[in-house]
Amino acid sequence: MSHPLNVASASASANANRPALASPADSPEMSIINLAARQRMLSQRLVLLILLAAQGQVEKAEAAESTLRLFTDSQASILRVLRDKGMPATDTQLMQDVYLGPAGVSEVVTGFITDCRRALDLCKGGGVADRADALECVVSRIDVVLAALNRATQALDQINTRNEATLVRQIGEIVEEIRLVAREAKVVSFNAQVIAARAGVVGREFSVVAGTLSRISGEVDKLAHKGLSLVKG
Repeated sequence: MSHPLNVASASASANANRPALASPADSPEMSIINLAARQRMLSQRLVLLILLAAQGQVEKAEAAESTLRLFTDSQASILRVLRDKGMPATDTQLMQDVYLGPAGVSEVVTGFITDCRRALDLCKGGGVADRADALECVVSRIDVVLAALNRATQALDQINTRNEATLVRQIGEIVEEIRLVAREAKVVSFNAQVIAARAGVVGREFSVVAGTLSRISGEVDKLAHKGLSLVKG
């Protein structure tokens, strides 16, 4: 079994050289699902950088420190959203169960952050044996961390799917109301045309208005029907 210290490859090193992402604090518009997806990517990058740092690559140690800060900030941002209830009540409850429940995502991620912090500190001044133990702990935890982060992402996907279905239903209801209004306008237009015809010459201008109303209501009805078809797929 190969030792963690020998796990770096040329392609992995190239990936580790990619520029670090901006802090979540620089992107206030970032949604919780984007933060969770970012954490998945950062967790893998972080392990790679720590392995390279343990081999004495100073620039990788600096990159690992930056990545760890991003990962930690992302976690803090997610917890802040949950704490401040920045989501609908049902969504917040689901995410609190996933993150803060027994053996929740937050507990797993917090342990991972602690292990990464310890490994980085030992890379700077610990002995070979200490570095090896710290790295082994980080590497062995990554599968558990990814599984937890995947669980969080799946819950967020579930929320998005549910919210999209609700939005589609609401749009469908609005379009249906528009169709009803268009039908009522057609009835009003027809009655107006009948009255205009009975009025003879006096009702000619009124007849023009009624005809225009009829045309507009017909176009609205067509658009509403088209919108309803799109909503229903």
